[in-house]
Amino acid sequence: MTKVTAQLSVSLDGFYAGPRHTGDGDWMESAESAGFFRVTRWVTDAMAWRERQGFTGGEQDVNSDVVAESFGAAGAYVMGRRMADGGEVPWGEEPPFRAPVFVVTNRPRPTLVRGGGTSFTYVTAGVASAVEQARAAAGGRDVAVAGGGSLVRQVLKAGLLDELELHVVPVVLGTGLRLFDADLELGEKEAVELEPTRVIHTPQVTHIRYVVRGRAPLVLDDRGSGGGPTTTTG
Repeated sequence: MTKVTAQLSVSLDGFYAGPRHTGDGDWMESAESAGFFRVTRWVTDAMAWRERQGFTGGEQDVNSDVVAESFGAAGAYVMGRRMADGGEVPWGEEPPFRAPVFVVTNRPRPTLVRGGGTSFTYVTAGVASAVEQARAAAGGRDVAVAGGGSLVRQVLKAGLLDELELHVVPVVLGTGLRLFDADLELGEKEAVELEPTRVIHTPQVTHIRYVVRGRAPLVLDDRGSGGGPTTTTG
């Protein structure tokens, strides 16, 4: 059964990149880039990631196994336009996805076909349409929301996300692009509930997989109301 999944590397304080780069300078030299590469260092060190990019070297370890697993599970991808534009040149003629990619955008563009089975279809009808098209193209495998963080929030907000995996890196960035913020538009007494189903710890990163249970009201218990046992100190 096809699942819609997402995964992101985040700092302990919840950032997936440094402060947003809005200038005309080189993104690679920006604070956004510095934060992003700090929390994804475990990925770029992994042999499975390097092989997928056409590079040599890397570590064959648990982190590499996690990367290989994620590539193997995805039958199609959904991606934001900013990520697609930024990666178009660096990914080259054979991008690492090797599957159809559906790009959420408000700027039409013909489908871009690349080598290795990767194609980029630009969807202007919204995130739900992109997910639906990706499901149809996934061949029973997962639809992976590749990001960025804003797109992951859109999919979560729309109730379309089945599974979320966070790769929590032991670093505090202090500021930057936060994965979860107010544009989820949760009510004052509402939350998105998740259930952890797997935790893998390594020295570089802790991988935590969640099933998304969806929006639910926050229900207060009767703690302190006098209806149950009390504890006194003195």
